[in-house]
Amino acid sequence: MAQKPIAMEQLKQLLQLQKDGIGIREMARRLGISRNSVRKYLSLLGREKELSDRELVDKAYCNDMLQRDAERLKQLTIHFKTAGTELSKTGVTRQLLWQEYINNYPDGYSYSRYCYHLKEYLNNRDLSMHLDYQAADMIMIDFAGKPLHYVDVHTGECIECQVFIAILPFSGLIFCYAVHSQRSEDFTICINAMLTYYGGIPATILCDNLKTAVVRPDRYEPVFTELCQQLSEHYTTTFSATRPYSRRDKAMVERAVRIVYTHVYAPLRNHHFSSLKQLNASIQEQLILLNNKPYKNTPYSRRYFFEQQEQALLKELPCEPFTPKKVVQLTVQRNYHVQLSEDHRYYSVPYQYVGKKVKVCYNSRVVEVYLDHDRIALHIRNAHQKAYTTLGEHMPPHHQRMQQIKGFNREDLLEQAARIGTATLRAATLMLENSIYVEQNYKACFGMLMLQKKYSAARLEAACTRALQGTRVNYTMIKNILERGLDKQLSFPDAPSTPSHDNIRGKDHYQ
Repeated sequence: MAQKPIAMEQLKQLLQLQKDGIGIREMARRLGISRNSVRKYLSLLGREKELSDRELVDKAYCNDMLQRDAERLKQLTIHFKTAGTELSKTGVTRQLLWQEYINNYPDGYSYSRYCYHLKEYLNNRDLSMHLDYQAADMIMIDFAGKPLHYVDVHTGECIECQVFIAILPFSGLIFCYAVHSQRSEDFTICINAMLTYYGGIPATILCDNLKTAVVRPDRYEPVFTELCQQLSEHYTTTFSATRPYSRRDKAMVERAVRIVYTHVYAPLRNHHFSSLKQLNASIQEQLILLNNKPYKNTPYSRRYFFEQQEQALLKELPCEPFTPKKVVQLTVQRNYHVQLSEDHRYYSVPYQYVGKKVKVCYNSRVVEVYLDHDRIALHIRNAHQKAYTTLGEHMPPHHQRMQQIKGFNREDLLEQAARIGTATLRAATLMLENSIYVEQNYKACFGMLMLQKKYSAARLEAACTRALQGTRVNYTMIKNILERGLDKQLSFPDAPSTPSHDNIRGKDHYQ
């Protein structure tokens, strides 16, 4: 390793000691350098009386050598730009990289200096940045690398459990929970338990690229699973993922995992558990101790900072915990319904979407229908309901009218007729009593009342007045009166009276 040059202040002191007539041995003792170094610098500086700082540097440090070293360092830096990534590849060693470097630059550094500069280069490239977190802004989640376990009392089998860990970076409040796996059902249990523990919802939930949460990892736009999208909608939050292979993006939860190893795993290492419930109960006891433990050299704990500065800023939890929905892709049938093959029931969709491919999300309580991320139908699910669940607003106009007719009863029709006039009410009453086929009577009466939309209520009242002068009243008669304009005639013409005649028999003739 090359000798490190002495500082400028030591050079000036060396010149002063030489001027004062101090011997080489004493100079070396006072300056803390070797006698050979004293002799070298004295020979370089000579015995000139006064030297400027620039002249002192040029003589003592041999700037031509410095320039040469700077050139070598520049060459080494260029080499490191490619060699720095090669070191992670299989079988690549520092010795191999140095040998390749010497082949390209025969006048380069020795192996020891090469390793020194490589270490400095890697350290300077791998710098850490301090991040400030906002209260209630984020929860970081992860699964611990090391499992816990319990023993099944019936089979004696040792069952390993995955441990879910979460942290609020602002306050540092930690949560952990044991489940059987990292699958969707257990992931849902963990999220529900975590948000219940914190008593609120943050703006973002940050996770790594575990398969349960992320379909396609990406540095800028990761694609999340359907489960995460449902969780986001239910809890009004957002899922975010770290960059692939970038553990420092969630450094706080990585640190929380190590803390859990120390404060939860270690105290429970000699305990034996017979069920998952018993294991989680013991974990919660250790969590209370951990979150209430004061930070080093302060009286304040994670729990204190959470309750004082963060808890009130979390969004309120919904009334019910999240339950995952099944998702299927279906085509809207010609009767504007979609069929769930699981229970062979049909649910209506607005008739405009007949033939469209839609996404149907459902669970035991609701059925939701989406088209291009917009919800177009929502039904309450009931195991005892009919095979078809149809909302009136989903029907086309002529189907709505038919449904309206089917829903009429005698009182409804007579009430509508009374609002038009007394003649219309009388005509409607006679029509409803006209036949034993009640539903046909309802249709005829409804059709008569609908004539007011084409001819006006006043003309319908006049037509009914004229129709009542006959022996019977029906829909066709009133319609014909309106079509021919007979309702506009005030009354029928008077019938001619029978003339007096001798040949007419009187009433006495039949006694």
